[in-house]
Amino acid sequence: MNPRMTGPRTRPKSRAIALVLALPLVAVAACSGKSNETTTNPTQNASATSVDLTISTNAIAGGKSAAEATWIETYVIPKFVEAQRAKGVTATVKFVGSGVDDEQYKSKMALDLKSKSGSDVIALDGIWVGEFAEAGYIKPLDTVVGPSANDWDGWKQIAEAVQKNTSYDGKKYGVSAGTDGRVLYFNKKLFAQAGLPADWQPTSWDDIAAAGRKLKTVNGVVPIQIDAGTAMGEATTMQGALPLLVGTGKEIYQDGKWQGNTAQLREVLGFYKTLLDEGLMDKNYQLAAKGRDETFAAFAAGKIGILAEGDYFWRSVIEPKQGDAKMAGRDTDVGFALIPAMAPGKGIRGQSFVSMSGGGGYFLNPNTKYPQQAWELLTFMASPDAIKALLGGTARITARDDVNKEVLGTDPLLSLISTKVLPLTAYRPGFAIYPQISQALQQATADVVSGKSVDDAAKAYQTTVEKVAGADKVATS
Repeated sequence: MNPRMTGPRTRPKSRAIALVLALPLVAVAACSGKSNETTTNPTQNASATSVDLTISTNAIAGGKSAAEATWIETYVIPKFVEAQRAKGVTATVKFVGSGVDDEQYKSKMALDLKSKSGSDVIALDGIWVGEFAEAGYIKPLDTVVGPSANDWDGWKQIAEAVQKNTSYDGKKYGVSAGTDGRVLYFNKKLFAQAGLPADWQPTSWDDIAAAGRKLKTVNGVVPIQIDAGTAMGEATTMQGALPLLVGTGKEIYQDGKWQGNTAQLREVLGFYKTLLDEGLMDKNYQLAAKGRDETFAAFAAGKIGILAEGDYFWRSVIEPKQGDAKMAGRDTDVGFALIPAMAPGKGIRGQSFVSMSGGGGYFLNPNTKYPQQAWELLTFMASPDAIKALLGGTARITARDDVNKEVLGTDPLLSLISTKVLPLTAYRPGFAIYPQISQALQQATADVVSGKSVDDAAKAYQTTVEKVAGADKVATS
């Protein structure tokens, strides 16, 4: 995991592996309940002139997320120590890096926090926040630091929707470190052949389907690709099902319940079915073991008209020089549009356009001996200069609006996501059972791809979610 720089392709995992990997923290949380409650004292050692702090992330020099590890060791630590020295404080800061599977790192952080040990500042994926908060492993910043945590000037530069990725139950638990966003990409050359505009911006699902029908008249072209099925794993959920679901006005977890066989879930499955039945999507991509990679190559080759993806697709997949599926004409031939709600005003929060985002952030260990100084270190890491040092001149979306405005000005797609997508985006719920809910959602789309009716697919999904979450935690209307 690299919470600062999000957007990598999600590699498919088997249902069994995903479930096994999710178990360690669940077991720890179940054993501890709320027994990990810590009496915090925000003023502890506040006036200390000598402090020892540590930082933990799943990054290591020369290995996983090496850029983040190098940044911490060569910029964050020496610059922070220097700033503290200017205040008359001798600070010793150590970096505790890891380079392991994300679930291994997650379990290590959980065990450290359960035993009231571990680093003062820790990196966590946003999808884990609710789980860690429920277990009592992390606490709201205004509990650890005091009310002054809410007065940090950096909050004004982080969109409220982005802040939610490191929040739980209305409380800020950490500072978002990086994020991404999803849009619709389209091939302008194919659009021209189909008589569609180069500045296309659909305002409903009907508009997307209508564009697909026109693209169907172009020989050898798959009109639309929205990830579905189980082979694409979490990509199906994040690139396809969840953006569509929030476009119906519901999030996958809302008002204390998971979406089950609801009208909104059936709308999502119904849209997939419409596209498949009309030949606007190619089901073979959804069934192939490497189907997502195949769609990338097909889009780059001008064989897919519209594709739903994250900004990773633009900056890493079809990037003209070093992309996985280089597209020499990317900057002139590829257009992008906001994902519309099912109909204008029908999305979550009454929005007409929607998106989904991922990412993580940095959090304070509630057991730190130096809460004020740890908070200073965390906010230093989230400062504009520190973030720009991490970027090293590259254009990447950060959590901060001011940094994005400065570093993304020359990239139209990333600028669009920063200014238009992040204010309206949504995030996955951070609960331990989410991976199983996600797998059930993937299976529901797979059922539709394989020819099952929407009603049958939705009923099977409902049964699975009830087994995972309990019938009282599943919405049915």
